[in-house]
Amino acid sequence: MSSRIVTVASSAGLHARPATLISQAAANAGVPVTIGRPGQDAVDASSVLLLMTLGVGHGEDVEVTVDGDDAVLDSIVDLVATDLDAEDAS
Repeated sequence: MSSRIVTVASSAGLHARPATLISQAAANAGVPVTIGRPGQDAVDASSVLLLMTLGVGHGEDVEVTVDGDDAVLDSIVDLVATDLDAEDAS
Protein backbone atom coordinates (compact mmCIF):
# COMPACT_ATOMS: atom_id res chain seq x y z
CA MET A 1 0.00 0.00 0.00
CA SER A 2 1.42 3.37 -1.03
CA SER A 3 0.24 6.84 -0.13
CA ARG A 4 1.13 10.40 -0.81
CA ILE A 5 -0.08 13.77 0.43
CA VAL A 6 -1.03 16.20 -2.32
CA THR A 7 -2.58 19.67 -2.44
CA VAL A 8 -5.92 20.02 -4.25
CA ALA A 9 -5.37 22.36 -7.19
CA SER A 10 -8.91 22.62 -8.57
CA SER A 11 -10.29 26.08 -7.93
CA ALA A 12 -13.57 24.69 -6.56
CA GLY A 13 -11.92 21.92 -4.54
CA LEU A 14 -13.23 18.37 -4.88
CA HIS A 15 -16.62 19.34 -6.28
CA ALA A 16 -18.54 17.87 -9.20
CA ARG A 17 -16.12 18.05 -12.15
CA PRO A 18 -12.89 17.22 -10.33
CA ALA A 19 -14.59 14.54 -8.22
CA THR A 20 -16.07 12.96 -11.35
CA LEU A 21 -12.74 12.84 -13.17
CA ILE A 22 -10.87 11.49 -10.14
CA SER A 23 -13.54 8.89 -9.39
CA GLN A 24 -13.50 7.68 -13.01
CA ALA A 25 -9.74 7.25 -12.88
CA ALA A 26 -9.97 5.44 -9.55
CA ALA A 27 -12.74 3.15 -10.80
CA ASN A 28 -10.71 2.29 -13.88
CA ALA A 29 -7.52 1.68 -11.87
CA GLY A 30 -8.38 -1.89 -10.99
CA VAL A 31 -7.01 -1.51 -7.46
CA PRO A 32 -8.50 0.06 -4.32
CA VAL A 33 -7.91 3.83 -4.12
CA THR A 34 -8.86 6.00 -1.15
CA ILE A 35 -8.66 9.76 -0.53
CA GLY A 36 -9.02 11.65 2.71
CA ARG A 37 -7.63 14.43 4.79
CA PRO A 38 -4.34 13.39 6.37
CA GLY A 39 -4.98 11.71 9.70
CA GLN A 40 -8.71 11.31 9.10
CA ASP A 41 -10.84 8.52 7.67
CA ALA A 42 -10.47 8.16 3.92
CA VAL A 43 -13.22 7.38 1.42
CA ASP A 44 -13.42 5.18 -1.66
CA ALA A 45 -12.07 7.40 -4.44
CA SER A 46 -14.19 5.66 -7.06
CA SER A 47 -17.32 7.29 -5.60
CA VAL A 48 -18.13 10.83 -6.76
CA LEU A 49 -20.55 11.30 -3.90
CA LEU A 50 -18.06 10.20 -1.24
CA LEU A 51 -15.35 12.46 -2.69
CA MET A 52 -17.72 15.43 -2.63
CA THR A 53 -18.78 14.71 0.96
CA LEU A 54 -15.17 15.22 2.07
CA GLY A 55 -15.75 18.93 1.54
CA VAL A 56 -12.14 19.48 0.55
CA GLY A 57 -11.46 22.93 -0.85
CA HIS A 58 -8.82 24.43 -3.11
CA GLY A 59 -5.39 24.42 -1.49
CA GLU A 60 -6.18 21.78 1.11
CA ASP A 61 -4.07 18.66 1.44
CA VAL A 62 -5.43 15.17 0.93
CA GLU A 63 -3.80 11.79 1.29
CA VAL A 64 -4.16 9.45 -1.67
CA THR A 65 -3.66 5.76 -0.87
CA VAL A 66 -3.44 3.00 -3.45
CA ASP A 67 -3.35 -0.68 -2.67
CA GLY A 68 -1.07 -1.88 -5.39
CA ASP A 69 0.33 -0.13 -8.41
CA ASP A 70 2.52 2.97 -7.85
CA ALA A 71 1.71 4.11 -11.41
CA VAL A 72 -1.92 4.38 -10.32
CA LEU A 73 -0.86 6.43 -7.30
CA ASP A 74 1.12 8.75 -9.58
CA SER A 75 -1.83 9.20 -11.96
CA ILE A 76 -4.36 9.96 -9.21
CA VAL A 77 -1.94 12.35 -7.48
CA ASP A 78 -1.41 14.13 -10.82
CA LEU A 79 -5.17 14.55 -11.22
CA VAL A 80 -5.59 15.98 -7.72
CA ALA A 81 -2.64 18.33 -8.32
CA THR A 82 -4.21 19.63 -11.56
CA ASP A 83 -6.82 22.38 -11.75
CA LEU A 84 -9.57 20.20 -13.21
CA ASP A 85 -11.93 23.18 -13.27
CA ALA A 86 -9.79 24.87 -15.90
CA GLU A 87 -11.17 24.88 -19.43
CA ASP A 88 -8.24 22.95 -20.90
CA ALA A 89 -8.12 20.26 -18.17
CA SER A 90 -9.40 16.82 -19.11
